[in-house]
Amino acid sequence: MGFIPIFLTMGGACLLFFLTVRTTMQRKLNAQREIASKLALAHPELNIILGEMIDPEQVFSIWTKAHPDKSLPKKSQELVRELKINRLQYNQLIKKAPYNWVAKISGYSPI
Repeated sequence: MGFIPIFLTMGGACLLFFLTVRTTMQRKLNAQREIASKLALAHPELNIILGEMIDPEQVFSIWTKAHPDKSLPKKSQELVRELKINRLQYNQLIKKAPYNWVAKISGYSPI
């Protein structure tokens, strides 16, 4: 009877950790899609599909091809910066030791 509560507590802690990390990774991915959707709505000429992941560097290259004389508006630059920061944080989270196990089990891959 002495080991059963210990095993149950350890199992519960592992499950709680797994669910917390999985939720955090899902939030990061949803934020990435949401920011890309905001950018797509602000600039339809970028041809970004709503809910799609997009590379921030690709946004700048598409913009410079479409508008070689103008720079990206300030608000859009902030959205691209948020995309870069969110991608960096997500990729760093996936590389860390206990989190990469959860990512591997859940099927998450780097952006």
